[in-house]
Amino acid sequence: MTNISSYRVILYISLLFTLFYNFSFFKNFFLTYNFSGINIAYSISITITLFAFIAFVLTLLSSKHIFKPFVILLLIISSFTAYFMDTYNVVIDHSMLRNSLQTNLEESLDLFSFKLILYVLFLGLVPSFFIYKIKPSFGTFKQESLKKIKMLLLLFIVIAVNVFGFSKFYTSFFREHKTLRYYANPTFWMYSVVNYTKRTFYNGKIIVKEVGKDANINETAEDKKELVIMVVGEATRADRFSLNGYERETNPLLKQEEVYNFSKMASCGTSTAHSVPCMFSKFDRDSYNYKKGITNENVLDVLTHTKQVNILWRDNNSDSKGVALRVKYEDFRSSKTNPICEKDGECRDEGMLIGLDNYIKENKNGDILIILHQMGNHGPAYYKRYPKEFEKFTPVCKTNQLEKCTVEEINNAYDNAILHTDSFLSQVINFLKPYSKDYETAMLYISDHGESLGENGIYLHGLPYFMAPDTQTHVASLVWFGESMKEDLDLNKLNQIKDKPLSQDNLFHTLLGMFEVTTDSYKKELDILSTIRTED
Repeated sequence: MTNISSYRVILYISLLFTLFYNFSFFKNFFLTYNFSGINIAYSISITITLFAFIAFVLTLLSSKHIFKPFVILLLIISSFTAYFMDTYNVVIDHSMLRNSLQTNLEESLDLFSFKLILYVLFLGLVPSFFIYKIKPSFGTFKQESLKKIKMLLLLFIVIAVNVFGFSKFYTSFFREHKTLRYYANPTFWMYSVVNYTKRTFYNGKIIVKEVGKDANINETAEDKKELVIMVVGEATRADRFSLNGYERETNPLLKQEEVYNFSKMASCGTSTAHSVPCMFSKFDRDSYNYKKGITNENVLDVLTHTKQVNILWRDNNSDSKGVALRVKYEDFRSSKTNPICEKDGECRDEGMLIGLDNYIKENKNGDILIILHQMGNHGPAYYKRYPKEFEKFTPVCKTNQLEKCTVEEINNAYDNAILHTDSFLSQVINFLKPYSKDYETAMLYISDHGESLGENGIYLHGLPYFMAPDTQTHVASLVWFGESMKEDLDLNKLNQIKDKPLSQDNLFHTLLGMFEVTTDSYKKELDILSTIRTED
């Protein structure tokens, strides 16, 4: 192809980004600002500003030696981000990037669709082919520097004229509706990559700080050992448990058990990659971050320091997100380890129960904590998360392209998966019952985060916490106690506190309390069960 100025290419690409990669941005913009009256002028202004800002960023970052690879990379990645934002109304922030990078192949395949292929083809590959074919012209270093300065200055003026010309609108836009900028493609995901890198990578070796090294358990030989199974749920929102008043019977088996349902449990984050390490850490939601998570031991380490608690983590999800790095870990995501797997490769959570009797027998001289990390309600392919016999609510959405399904079909598939979790938790309880005479047994269940099912056009999870709907942060949680453990608890008091606001911040201290651990790291006021223990 004939030579063409690189800056003209940038303007063309910026226009392409503005018009074809920012559907989510404009959809959310027009939900906030109706396209009428003075808002028409605001809409034109924001379009010009977005175009100029994209061009400004591309001009600033591009150079002669990386021009083509840089633009092609932007196009390819932006085609993916456009698909996920347009389809599920998610935003690509640093937390979403971490969650995506920690997702395994099986989970990624659940997101694959023909629509994704079309996005990548027409928004990624086709324009990339034209970029590959063109011959952008470049002058000398001095000439290019002057051109870049002139281009940046011109674009800055365009942005400034718009911002100051409609100052009242932009003041409102940036202060009251700042979340709209999260949908700007490609500028926000580019910013998120920088933010993710800054939060994630270290110079030098990671040193993990010891936590609760003084941990100790004072028990006599006559005292019964603890046997606790903690189930970490996946994408289970509290309002879909009939135990919480949901009109559908989604907990037919759990309602027959003496469970204590925590109706107001809040998650630490809106993604597995954030919530799971956060809930096991000593930090609360406000102070936790990724770096603190990987440079500080968690509650499993504190229990290990007692040298009296045997810990096993079994995982049917992606992995433990770093929580189980220093304890025994078993992967149950394939038929090699999980004996209950379907022909399509979907392994069931109840497979994690098989063989636990042997583990308990091998560790009968100490306390035992078993963590079972569910596949649970992992979306968007909810219909895969349960066996056919649990398909009680029909018709069902049987595609990962949720926007093609009706609200009823999505809800039916999701609720059927809840029914399967109800069955799994009931099986965990029945597994523990025979041990309740010889051990102080308990099951604790907490979901990692909730899920959006199309409310306000939002699907799945992972929105920044401050803008996430309650459906993504209000999670299902409950506890069950065996007969021996109940002897030391005032369950009438538990009935009085189980409906109070709680959060995953309580888990660290509640687990230490359940195993009667003494350590300076323990905070009694954050232990959910501290006020109901009869010996306290």
